[in-house]
Amino acid sequence: MSTGLAMKKEITREDILPMATYEAERRELRRDLVAKKKFRRQDVGPVCTFYFENYETMWAQVHEMLYIEKGGEEQIADELSAYNPLIPQGRELVATVMFEIDDALRRKTFLSKLGGIEETAFFEVDGERIVGKPEEDVDRTTADGKASSVQFIHFPFTDAQAERFKTPGTRVILGFTHPEYGHMTILSEDVRAALAQDFD
Repeated sequence: MSTGLAMKKEITREDILPMATYEAERRELRRDLVAKKKFRRQDVGPVCTFYFENYETMWAQVHEMLYIEKGGEEQIADELSAYNPLIPQGRELVATVMFEIDDALRRKTFLSKLGGIEETAFFEVDGERIVGKPEEDVDRTTADGKASSVQFIHFPFTDAQAERFKTPGTRVILGFTHPEYGHMTILSEDVRAALAQDFD
Protein backbone atom coordinates (compact mmCIF):
# COMPACT_ATOMS: atom_id res chain seq x y z
CA MET A 1 0.00 0.00 0.00
CA SER A 2 1.49 3.35 -0.97
CA THR A 3 2.27 6.19 1.42
CA GLY A 4 -0.44 8.33 -0.17
CA LEU A 5 -3.12 5.96 1.05
CA ALA A 6 -2.14 6.67 4.65
CA MET A 7 -3.59 10.17 4.19
CA LYS A 8 -6.98 9.02 2.92
CA LYS A 9 -9.84 9.70 5.29
CA GLU A 10 -12.47 7.17 4.25
CA ILE A 11 -12.55 3.57 3.07
CA THR A 12 -15.05 3.11 0.24
CA ARG A 13 -16.49 0.00 -1.37
CA GLU A 14 -14.05 0.50 -4.24
CA ASP A 15 -11.13 0.14 -1.80
CA ILE A 16 -12.13 -3.39 -0.81
CA LEU A 17 -10.13 -6.15 -2.49
CA PRO A 18 -11.80 -9.33 -3.72
CA MET A 19 -11.32 -11.90 -0.98
CA ALA A 20 -9.34 -14.20 -3.29
CA THR A 21 -6.90 -11.36 -3.93
CA TYR A 22 -6.65 -10.52 -0.25
CA GLU A 23 -6.05 -14.14 0.71
CA ALA A 24 -3.27 -14.42 -1.86
CA GLU A 25 -1.56 -11.23 -0.64
CA ARG A 26 -2.51 -11.45 3.06
CA ARG A 27 0.84 -12.58 4.44
CA GLU A 28 2.76 -9.84 2.67
CA LEU A 29 0.17 -7.17 3.52
CA ARG A 30 0.23 -8.11 7.19
CA ARG A 31 4.03 -8.07 7.27
CA ASP A 32 4.08 -4.59 5.73
CA LEU A 33 1.48 -3.39 8.24
CA VAL A 34 3.52 -4.61 11.22
CA ALA A 35 6.39 -2.41 10.07
CA LYS A 36 4.10 0.59 9.59
CA LYS A 37 2.47 0.13 13.00
CA LYS A 38 5.78 -0.13 14.87
CA PHE A 39 5.79 3.55 15.83
CA ARG A 40 2.00 3.90 16.00
CA ARG A 41 1.72 2.30 19.44
CA GLN A 42 2.54 3.69 22.84
CA ASP A 43 2.46 2.01 26.24
CA VAL A 44 1.12 4.13 29.09
CA GLY A 45 1.60 2.61 32.52
CA PRO A 46 1.93 -1.12 33.18
CA VAL A 47 -1.14 -2.52 31.39
CA CYS A 48 -2.34 0.04 28.81
CA THR A 49 -1.38 0.45 25.16
CA PHE A 50 -2.57 3.10 22.72
CA TYR A 51 -2.76 1.89 19.10
CA PHE A 52 -3.08 4.92 16.82
CA GLU A 53 -5.27 4.29 13.80
CA ASN A 54 -5.20 5.65 10.27
CA TYR A 55 -6.56 4.68 6.87
CA GLU A 56 -4.08 1.84 6.48
CA THR A 57 -4.72 0.24 9.87
CA MET A 58 -8.49 0.42 9.39
CA TRP A 59 -8.28 -0.84 5.79
CA ALA A 60 -6.38 -3.84 7.14
CA GLN A 61 -8.90 -4.35 9.95
CA VAL A 62 -11.85 -4.31 7.57
CA HIS A 63 -10.18 -6.89 5.34
CA GLU A 64 -9.30 -9.10 8.31
CA MET A 65 -12.91 -9.03 9.52
CA LEU A 66 -14.15 -9.96 6.05
CA TYR A 67 -11.52 -12.71 5.82
CA ILE A 68 -12.37 -14.17 9.25
CA GLU A 69 -16.16 -13.87 9.19
CA LYS A 70 -16.65 -14.52 5.46
CA GLY A 71 -19.85 -12.47 5.38
CA GLY A 72 -19.37 -11.43 1.78
CA GLU A 73 -20.93 -8.34 0.23
CA GLU A 74 -23.52 -7.97 2.99
CA GLN A 75 -20.82 -7.63 5.63
CA ILE A 76 -18.86 -4.89 3.86
CA ALA A 77 -21.21 -2.00 4.68
CA ASP A 78 -21.26 -2.96 8.37
CA GLU A 79 -17.47 -3.05 8.55
CA LEU A 80 -17.13 0.30 6.78
CA SER A 81 -19.59 1.94 9.17
CA ALA A 82 -17.76 0.41 12.14
CA TYR A 83 -14.21 1.35 11.17
CA ASN A 84 -14.42 4.52 9.07
CA PRO A 85 -15.12 6.66 12.18
CA LEU A 86 -11.70 5.66 13.53
CA ILE A 87 -9.77 7.17 10.62
CA PRO A 88 -8.33 10.57 11.63
CA GLN A 89 -9.76 13.47 9.67
CA GLY A 90 -6.75 15.76 9.41
CA ARG A 91 -6.86 17.61 12.72
CA GLU A 92 -7.14 14.69 15.12
CA LEU A 93 -5.41 11.57 16.33
CA VAL A 94 -7.52 8.47 16.95
CA ALA A 95 -6.50 5.58 19.19
CA THR A 96 -7.73 2.14 20.09
CA VAL A 97 -6.82 1.93 23.78
CA MET A 98 -6.43 -1.52 25.32
CA PHE A 99 -6.01 -2.56 28.93
CA GLU A 100 -4.31 -5.92 28.67
CA ILE A 101 -4.35 -8.20 31.73
CA ASP A 102 -4.19 -11.94 31.13
CA ASP A 103 -5.67 -13.08 34.44
CA ALA A 104 -9.49 -12.84 34.16
CA LEU A 105 -10.17 -12.21 37.85
CA ARG A 106 -7.46 -9.58 38.16
CA ARG A 107 -8.71 -7.93 34.96
CA LYS A 108 -12.30 -7.77 36.23
CA THR A 109 -11.22 -6.27 39.56
CA PHE A 110 -8.94 -3.76 37.85
CA LEU A 111 -11.54 -2.60 35.31
CA SER A 112 -14.18 -2.24 38.03
CA LYS A 113 -12.15 0.67 39.41
CA LEU A 114 -11.59 2.39 36.05
CA GLY A 115 -15.06 3.73 35.28
CA GLY A 116 -14.88 6.88 33.15
CA ILE A 117 -11.21 6.47 32.26
CA GLU A 118 -12.09 7.12 28.61
CA GLU A 119 -12.94 10.70 29.66
CA THR A 120 -9.51 11.30 31.23
CA ALA A 121 -7.06 10.53 28.39
CA PHE A 122 -4.99 13.46 27.23
CA PHE A 123 -2.09 14.66 25.12
CA GLU A 124 0.10 17.49 26.31
CA VAL A 125 1.98 19.33 23.57
CA ASP A 126 4.53 21.85 24.83
CA GLY A 127 2.51 22.17 28.03
CA GLU A 128 -0.87 22.62 26.33
CA ARG A 129 -3.40 19.87 27.06
CA ILE A 130 -5.69 18.18 24.50
CA VAL A 131 -8.37 16.11 26.23
CA GLY A 132 -9.57 12.99 24.43
CA LYS A 133 -13.17 12.43 23.37
CA PRO A 134 -14.47 8.84 23.49
CA GLU A 135 -15.99 7.38 20.32
CA GLU A 136 -19.75 7.77 20.72
CA ASP A 137 -20.77 4.39 19.31
CA VAL A 138 -21.45 2.85 22.72
CA ASP A 139 -21.00 3.75 26.37
CA ARG A 140 -17.75 2.08 27.42
CA THR A 141 -18.30 2.42 31.15
CA THR A 142 -21.19 0.40 32.61
CA ALA A 143 -23.75 1.82 35.02
CA ASP A 144 -21.92 0.17 37.93
CA GLY A 145 -18.64 1.87 37.02
CA LYS A 146 -16.78 -0.89 35.18
CA ALA A 147 -14.67 0.23 32.24
CA SER A 148 -14.35 -1.72 29.01
CA SER A 149 -10.92 -3.22 28.34
CA VAL A 150 -11.05 -1.63 24.87
CA GLN A 151 -11.70 2.08 24.32
CA PHE A 152 -11.75 4.23 21.18
CA ILE A 153 -10.62 7.81 21.76
CA HIS A 154 -10.36 10.85 19.49
CA PHE A 155 -7.96 13.71 20.25
CA PRO A 156 -9.09 16.92 18.51
CA PHE A 157 -6.27 19.39 17.80
CA THR A 158 -6.39 23.04 16.82
CA ASP A 159 -4.32 24.12 13.83
CA ALA A 160 -1.68 25.60 16.15
CA GLN A 161 -1.52 22.47 18.32
CA ALA A 162 -1.16 20.26 15.26
CA GLU A 163 1.67 22.41 13.91
CA ARG A 164 3.49 22.21 17.24
CA PHE A 165 3.00 18.43 17.33
CA LYS A 166 4.52 18.20 13.84
CA THR A 167 7.62 20.18 14.84
CA PRO A 168 10.64 17.89 15.34
CA GLY A 169 11.75 17.68 18.96
CA THR A 170 8.46 18.86 20.43
CA ARG A 171 7.82 17.39 23.89
CA VAL A 172 4.59 15.38 23.71
CA ILE A 173 3.09 13.63 26.75
CA LEU A 174 0.30 11.04 26.60
CA GLY A 175 -1.55 9.90 29.69
CA PHE A 176 -4.58 9.72 31.96
CA THR A 177 -5.76 11.80 34.89
CA HIS A 178 -7.93 8.99 36.32
CA PRO A 179 -7.35 8.61 40.09
CA GLU A 180 -6.88 4.83 39.73
CA TYR A 181 -4.60 5.02 36.69
CA GLY A 182 -2.78 8.34 36.65
CA HIS A 183 0.00 7.18 34.34
CA MET A 184 1.64 9.20 31.60
CA THR A 185 4.63 8.94 29.29
CA ILE A 186 6.67 11.10 26.94
CA LEU A 187 6.40 10.03 23.31
CA SER A 188 9.64 9.02 21.65
CA GLU A 189 10.67 11.11 18.66
CA ASP A 190 9.95 8.15 16.36
CA VAL A 191 6.35 7.87 17.62
CA ARG A 192 5.80 11.65 17.51
CA ALA A 193 7.09 11.77 13.92
CA ALA A 194 4.91 8.83 12.83
CA LEU A 195 1.74 10.27 14.37
CA ALA A 196 2.50 13.74 13.00
CA GLN A 197 1.83 12.33 9.54
CA ASP A 198 -1.86 11.96 10.46
CA PHE A 199 -2.29 15.74 10.35
CA ASP A 200 -3.00 17.57 7.10
